[in-house]
Amino acid sequence: MVDVLAQLGAVTREVRVDEIDGIESHVQSLSQSYPSPIDDVWDAVTNAERIPRWFMPVSGELRLGGRYQLEGNAGGEVLECEPPAGDTARYRVTWEFGGGVTWLTVRLTTEGDGTRFELEHVAHAADVPAEMWETFGPGATGVGWDGGVMGLALHLRSPETAMKPSEAEAWAGTDEGRSFYRGAADAWAAASVAEGADPAAAKRQADATYGFYTGT
Repeated sequence: MVDVLAQLGAVTREVRVDEIDGIESHVQSLSQSYPSPIDDVWDAVTNAERIPRWFMPVSGELRLGGRYQLEGNAGGEVLECEPPAGDTARYRVTWEFGGGVTWLTVRLTTEGDGTRFELEHVAHAADVPAEMWETFGPGATGVGWDGGVMGLALHLRSPETAMKPSEAEAWAGTDEGRSFYRGAADAWAAASVAEGADPAAAKRQADATYGFYTGT
C-alpha cells in the first residue's frame, strides 16, 4: 500500500525555460528527501543490481564514459560521475530515446541523517515536438519521473517488500494508482502555471497526461 498523498506532497517540482550553452531548453526538475544515508541512495541509483528493483532493468557499463540501456526504454552515455565525497554526489547522462537526445543530472545532498535526491531533465526546446508539448505539457515526462522517485522511496524504505516495477502497470489501474497519477499530473500542471502557463491549457494537459498513464 502506498500513501499517495504523502508521496505526492514529498516531491518538489519545477518547470522552466532556460538558455543552456546558448540553446533555449526546457528544464524540469523534481526532488525528494529520503531517510537513507547518501552512500545507500547512491548505491540504489547507480548499482545495476538494485536499479531494476525500483526502476527498470538496465545493462551496459555504469561508469564514466560507459553506455547504458534501460530495457524497452532509453539508453545513453555516462558523461559525469562523482561518487559521494563528503555531503554531495552527482552523475550526468544522456537520455537517448526515439531518435532524440536529452540530458539527465542526478544530484544527492546529505540532509541530517538522510539524503536529498534531485533529478534534472533538460531538452532543447527545438527538439520537443510542438504537438506533444501542447497536448501533454511537462507531465508527459514529469509524471514518469514521479513514478521513479516513488519507486525509489518504496525501495529505500523496504527493499524486500516494496512494489516491484513489473507490478506498476497493474497498480496504475487500481484506485490507488489512478489517484497517484491524477495527483502527479495535476502537480506538474501547477508547476507549469507557476512558471507562467495558462491555467486552462495546463488543466487540459494534465487531463491528457492522466489519460495516457492510466489508459482512461
